[in-house]
Amino acid sequence: MDTTKFQASLLAAGFPQLAQAIDKIARLSLRLYATAAQEADLLPGTSKLGGLPDLPAGWQWPQWKGLPQSFIAQIRLADVQRFRQEGIGGSLPEQGMLWFFYDAHQETYGDQPEDRGGWSILFLEDEQVELQRRQAAPGLPAAALFQACALRFTPELTCSEQPALDISSLLWNTEDQQRYDAVIAGLETTAERAVPQHRLLGFPDTLQDDMRSQCQLVSHGVTDEDDPRQEELLKGALDWRLLLQVDSDPQAGMRWANNGLLYYWMNQADRAAPHVDASWLVLQSE
Repeated sequence: MDTTKFQASLLAAGFPQLAQAIDKIARLSLRLYATAAQEADLLPGTSKLGGLPDLPAGWQWPQWKGLPQSFIAQIRLADVQRFRQEGIGGSLPEQGMLWFFYDAHQETYGDQPEDRGGWSILFLEDEQVELQRRQAAPGLPAAALFQACALRFTPELTCSEQPALDISSLLWNTEDQQRYDAVIAGLETTAERAVPQHRLLGFPDTLQDDMRSQCQLVSHGVTDEDDPRQEELLKGALDWRLLLQVDSDPQAGMRWANNGLLYYWMNQADRAAPHVDASWLVLQSE
């Protein structure tokens, strides 16, 4: 799928307002294709899924409730910046490394304020710092240590699944949503539908409800629908953008609940220097 075809299809389907607001409902992402690899064949600092993290000396392996967290992925930002001219990655630092960790017991779903701390995002900007491959942290359950996989990056257009959430002035009903879904289904290629769907940036591939309101409310300690803070807080829901999506992946030995996905979200205002305090994680499953 590309933006031009998407825009043309929206016009043909009778959605001129969506075609004019294409920048609000279409975002480029990087699809991450994982291939199982031997850890020794991956140089320190290589982008990868699973395996063991390559960290600077002195950095601690993140923990949660007294247990080491699972290492999920590391992303070398130079691999992302190769696509900057195509309009991808401009919201991230141009250099450095990102590391992603998650609750080793997989009991963090992102639906409670107390879940904060059940994941970690580490960021290093200085590319000159030497990285050292760590041994598995003592106490990390064997099931929480995943198979190392090399990553290949491919640009992929993603679309809002519910445009009425992204365009506040949109008049929208169930029939409109069905016609919109048909447009998306008609444009998606076999490769775009294939699983697993690991993704950096763009719109997420959701299994349940849109997560941005959840990120905004729960990260501010709001879970009660009658909370008087809710209305004001929801004005900032669209500030949340997907940072990383990690699918259940047999190659890596990853399975999130019932074949679910992990979503690392970042508040747009803070993504120039990603850190855990400005992030939220959600696990959705079938």
